[in-house]
Amino acid sequence: MKLTDSMTAVITHEAAESWKTPIDDRVDRAMELGMFLRARRESLDPRRLGLPRYGRTRTPGLRREEVAQLAEIGITWYTKLEQGRPIRVSPKVLQAVASALQCTDTETRYIFTLAGLASPASAVSGKICRMMPNAIQTILDQLHPLPAIVQNARYDIVAFNDAFCRMIDRDLNQVCPEDRNCIYLTLTDPQIRQVTQDLPETITHMAARLRAQMAAHLGDLAWERYLQRLLACSSEFAEIWNQNRVCATVDHIVRYKYAGLGTLEVLQTNWWSMPMAGERLLVYVPIDQAHHALLSKRMQTHAA
Repeated sequence: MKLTDSMTAVITHEAAESWKTPIDDRVDRAMELGMFLRARRESLDPRRLGLPRYGRTRTPGLRREEVAQLAEIGITWYTKLEQGRPIRVSPKVLQAVASALQCTDTETRYIFTLAGLASPASAVSGKICRMMPNAIQTILDQLHPLPAIVQNARYDIVAFNDAFCRMIDRDLNQVCPEDRNCIYLTLTDPQIRQVTQDLPETITHMAARLRAQMAAHLGDLAWERYLQRLLACSSEFAEIWNQNRVCATVDHIVRYKYAGLGTLEVLQTNWWSMPMAGERLLVYVPIDQAHHALLSKRMQTHAA
């Protein structure tokens, strides 16, 4: 087959992309970051920020020196950043630039991602257990009798339905909001530990996924405090954590054992509605008709 000029161009482009190095990627990100910062700077009205205008030939938006002044950083450094030079930048300085440019939380997350840094906690999720929209709770309630929760990247249970409480044998309405965390409860709550089958494997999986998630939050004090709490409350978790395992978030089977009923096997399915916030909907689906029947009996005979 004879290659046309357009086909050759595509192949050449794909070959070039395949040979890109990590350094090339950093340069691309730096250039994209610089273009975004410039666009933000030029979109701002200096009068709204209380900055004077000089003459009629002023360029649109803020001047670079004004951004540097507002962010309390050097003009030379900011100029290099906006020009797309691959320089190192600290989270503190980048946050100051984002604030000077009046960036929204979404825009702040974007520039932190381009800079290869973890997003600041203020731009991610706010409170650990913040109030969810009524629509989310309605969805959870309508899923009954299927157990379901909304969980964030730290395993905090943000919302739940009654079926989930019955499945884990714990009424989460009676648990302090700060303690509604799947890992913490699995480590410390006697009722949940009693009904959770394969407890060591469950904790190992949670620890491995948490370690993978923490890679994007290194230096985040909220995450560090959370980890220290888990390590302090359970030597079992500390031992597993020190194994340095990581794993991806995948659908998998979990098992719960009940006296007089037997073992319930359900597939934990993961659905993302707001991926940037790390929140996901977990729905637990019985693996077959026999376990559907067992779940129905559990819902009918046990009040959480």
